[in-house]
Amino acid sequence: MSQFAGCLISHEHGDHCKAIKDVLKAGIDCYMSPGTAGAIGIFHHRIKPVRAKQPFKIGSWSIMPFDVQHDVAEPYGFLLANEDGDKLLFATDTYYIKYKFPGLTHIMVECNYSNEILNENIESGRTPLFMKKRLLQSHFSLENVKEFLKANDLSRVQEIWLLHLSESNSDEKLFKEDIMKLTGKVVYIP
Repeated sequence: MSQFAGCLISHEHGDHCKAIKDVLKAGIDCYMSPGTAGAIGIFHHRIKPVRAKQPFKIGSWSIMPFDVQHDVAEPYGFLLANEDGDKLLFATDTYYIKYKFPGLTHIMVECNYSNEILNENIESGRTPLFMKKRLLQSHFSLENVKEFLKANDLSRVQEIWLLHLSESNSDEKLFKEDIMKLTGKVVYIP
């Protein structure tokens, strides 16, 4: 843990901030929106609230938090840039990204579900209907990821990571092939 200069927290859901107490205990500053800090409810001198579209630095990285759309207090995505010209976009748990990002070299973005798979699962009863509304208003679909990628200049992108795939409403192989075909880039799914 001593090699970490900081920790970025996108929002307060447990699967995104579960280890915050351990991270703080290890002496690592945690950066998040004021809304996320309040929702987490931990008061600690290493919790650093940051504002959307106001850059800050951690080590040699300049970080620009930006607002995303999710069903929580004040979620963020992050654009990280270093002096070597690397630009990493990280965005998860959002159904839409309203910004364009010039000069990206790496993309880590949620690709939670496919509308087609979700609808098939609802029809067959594998996924309850109420889940559809929540997914549509809180998570990035394959279709919206494609639109986001088309809207951005990918000429410098070296790799794309698809994150946060749904266990039942996604298809890892299909998603990877679709994004590779669309972008011509290397695609990873952790």
